[in-house]
Amino acid sequence: MNKDIATPIRTKEILNKYGFSFKKSLGQNFIIDPNILRNIVQHAHLTEESGAIEVGPGIGALTEHLARAAKKVVAFEIDQRLLPVLEDTLSPYNNVRVVHSDILKADVQSVIEQEMPDLKDIMVVANLPYYVTTPILIKLLTENLPIRGLVVMMQKEVADRITAQPGTKNYGSLSIAIQYYGTAEVAMIVPKTVFMPQPNVDSAVIRIIKHDQPPVKVITEEFFFEVTRASFAQRRKTILNNLQSGLTKGKEKKQYILDALESSGIDPSRRGETLSIEEFGKLADALYPYFFKQ
Repeated sequence: MNKDIATPIRTKEILNKYGFSFKKSLGQNFIIDPNILRNIVQHAHLTEESGAIEVGPGIGALTEHLARAAKKVVAFEIDQRLLPVLEDTLSPYNNVRVVHSDILKADVQSVIEQEMPDLKDIMVVANLPYYVTTPILIKLLTENLPIRGLVVMMQKEVADRITAQPGTKNYGSLSIAIQYYGTAEVAMIVPKTVFMPQPNVDSAVIRIIKHDQPPVKVITEEFFFEVTRASFAQRRKTILNNLQSGLTKGKEKKQYILDALESSGIDPSRRGETLSIEEFGKLADALYPYFFKQ
């Protein structure tokens, strides 16, 4: 068994060897506790027939645990300075491929086709850069990739928003977007002390298992998400006010919005955060004909 990368001593050795300095702009925080990494990997339920996709492998601390658990690991790293480091730290593992690319610009689908053509079970497992957590999640969920789900570390505050239920202060359009694509739960809370450098906030690992079918069937996903975003534009406002100001020409279409709310059985004085995903689905479909005249 190779010596774990994720210990404070080994991490410092590697950083010193390569004269590596952390880039704040890339949100680089490396984990220095092998137990945390083992736990993260366990939550992904990988087998010897699984593939793992990682975003931002850093110096390879999580990557090596994935390499031990899965058949193949593909890690997307944006920071060119880390490529020689990863080549060195991951040299004991012949089932890892590091792709030098910004995950937000990468064609993940074709990388999966090339690197994991025969794998039926693929999970995204990553310690996500905190400043782009949401765009990365939305990209990986909306691109219809052949993945079972994601086990990802993020700021605890974002995890709270993702897993929030209707009627709570954290519930918003992000909660609904994630709910549309999968079932999300907080798998573990991670203290800031296990990172180098230490971030200012605690972190959480969430697991999202993708739905086979979305929980609501809507006329168009795009308009459904537009309606949910508009409904949360200003949290203290009623759904009627938010839709009027948030939807294109909403002010002129106040009567139509009222009609759609009534036919969906939604009181116009309710707030967005009290509506379930099913109610948003009904409402978006009721509004659709008024905003897209056939």
